[in-house]
Amino acid sequence: MANHRFQCLKWWRKLTRREWTIALASLAILIFTLSFISHSNRYSNNSMTPNDLIPFTPLSNAQQKSAFCLDGSLPGYHLQKGFGSGSDKWVLHIEGGGWCNSIETCSFRQTTKLGSSRFMEHEVQFFGILSSDPSQNPDFFDWNKVKIRYCDGGSFSGHPDSEFKNGTEFFFRGQVIWEAVMDELLSIGLSNAKKALLSGCSAGGLATLIHCDDFREILPKDANVKCLVDAGFFLNEKDVAGSPTIERFYQDVVNLQGVAKSLKKDCTSRLEPYKCFFPQEFISNIKTPVFLVQPGYDFWQIQNILVPCSSDPHRSWFRCKLNINNCNSKQLEVLQDFRNSLLKTLYGFHKNPEGGMFINSCFIHCQTWVTETWHSPRSPKINNKTIAEAVGDWYFNREEAKHIDCPFPCNPTCYHMNFTQG
Repeated sequence: MANHRFQCLKWWRKLTRREWTIALASLAILIFTLSFISHSNRYSNNSMTPNDLIPFTPLSNAQQKSAFCLDGSLPGYHLQKGFGSGSDKWVLHIEGGGWCNSIETCSFRQTTKLGSSRFMEHEVQFFGILSSDPSQNPDFFDWNKVKIRYCDGGSFSGHPDSEFKNGTEFFFRGQVIWEAVMDELLSIGLSNAKKALLSGCSAGGLATLIHCDDFREILPKDANVKCLVDAGFFLNEKDVAGSPTIERFYQDVVNLQGVAKSLKKDCTSRLEPYKCFFPQEFISNIKTPVFLVQPGYDFWQIQNILVPCSSDPHRSWFRCKLNINNCNSKQLEVLQDFRNSLLKTLYGFHKNPEGGMFINSCFIHCQTWVTETWHSPRSPKINNKTIAEAVGDWYFNREEAKHIDCPFPCNPTCYHMNFTQG
């Protein structure tokens, strides 16, 4: 990722201090996300043997259901049918890609594949948890595999009654898209699933948490249904300048897109709705078994929650945010405190007998959709287990799977993202 992509963008208009902070954060979030996706695609596509190209399938019921991407284009998915003993088993993976919280950021998003299917790839390769190669994906390789494309900007939780009627054309249809995708998949075999795993990365991981129990409800009662969340546990922490940047950002997302209706009622009944967009406020109320894959040094959260551009006007964190090996001792202390906050927040979840976790000490974000970090000879390991092995142990009840790494830099198997490389 080129260094200039981390420079905060300027707005050529007058803003209040709060608007300035949120504007910087929201545009940085989208640019960082697009850059990360591009960077990750490069190392995933080059790291392992080629897989089949899986075509994009537009939702056939989209018009009927009024399920549209931000720009009004048709949402969709990529499906690879299962085979052999996996014919009645399903793994779904929800794509990540941040959120939009304003007219400006949603407008920009409409011109990318994160807001419009017009810009999406017509074909993609499946890697990691979606791979059909048993050496790369030992437990799920023969299952029906679905990649759900993300084009609503609200973790599949927005509602159309929040759309603007002032001439600005946005479609906040995340919840509608979710329901339409599920209806279509049910009609082509998901309704007969014996085993199912709903997974997602980043904003898709948050969507997985939000819809986990809904997913359980639509499947046969005797099916083994669980949820896997990859880098989707976003912390409600103040940034290094003491500002609640991510809290304000989430507040804007929830208000703009009418997200409250999709959030857990037992949470919104006691807290303001935007606070229930943070997993720490509702994960204990999820009834379906959940596995968390979360880096202790999630670079996305470090760059956007802990040290957003607005909190670092002198750019003293610039080199550290690009490569954790560039962090000085004082910066590492701050990062260790951030990791400790994650572990403290997850203390209650750790005691859940049906839950699983893989909290490694890597400077990365999203590890299940790329073979290099999911299951390969070079994958990150804890207790000599790859992420794929730990998830398999948990899903099939082979053994307890609660793995927490020692602090950075103790784990030599970690894959650390380095954004100083082009």
